[in-house]
Amino acid sequence: MPVHSYAEEFRSPGSGADAGIGVLLSHGFTGSPASMRPFAEHLAAEGFGVALPRLPGHGTSWQEMNSTRWEDWFAVLENEFERLRKEHDHVFMAGLSMGGCLTLRLAEQHGADLRGLVLVNPSVMTDDKRLVALPVLKRFVPSLPGISNDIKKPGVNEYAYDRMPLKALFSLSQLWRLTRDDLAKVTQPVMLFRSTVDHVVEPSSGLKILSSISSRDVTETLLEDSYHVATLDNDAPRIFADSVGFIRRVAADA
Repeated sequence: MPVHSYAEEFRSPGSGADAGIGVLLSHGFTGSPASMRPFAEHLAAEGFGVALPRLPGHGTSWQEMNSTRWEDWFAVLENEFERLRKEHDHVFMAGLSMGGCLTLRLAEQHGADLRGLVLVNPSVMTDDKRLVALPVLKRFVPSLPGISNDIKKPGVNEYAYDRMPLKALFSLSQLWRLTRDDLAKVTQPVMLFRSTVDHVVEPSSGLKILSSISSRDVTETLLEDSYHVATLDNDAPRIFADSVGFIRRVAADA
């Protein structure tokens, strides 16, 4: 199926003093690389090696996404991670929403080979009790109205699906559970950005992460002027600048 132009992947080899650092970025559920593209371009401009892949089923149609599972999304990121490891001395990862969950899962699986994590409104659970019916509902209902463009800044589009594919959502719920169960395995430095007003991911996700990981180097930053897709919102410049500082500091310490 054709990939929409806004969903194009982005890669940069790195240059200058920071060429030894690689950063892998992941977009969120039903979204596309568009939501992380400015972040990726900023990191590339700073000299880091960058990889922003498109997760399977994203950037095409929600119907196609319903034929993919979390293992498919994770496999793409894991392959990019292994490539970055061969090309750079230090590899970091940054994820938005579900991308944050996938980032945590990669950290759980690869330990110190992943040097540090940047999480932007990461999701590892939901307080929505309706999801209890997902195992049955997904057999009869292919999708529900989606939640997209939760952005405070006017005139910005994240280009996410307007429908929520339920088979894919059920798979995401399985990823959430697996990731939550292994959060204690996360020992890497973590920088977590959390919007104080988020209409997609509840505060419980961030609180669960911070209370369960074993990392000693943890920074939480509250974003007062952005909604869920903070990488495209008013606080984006702060996210980008703080992430660069975090990555350079952790790489230097290593």
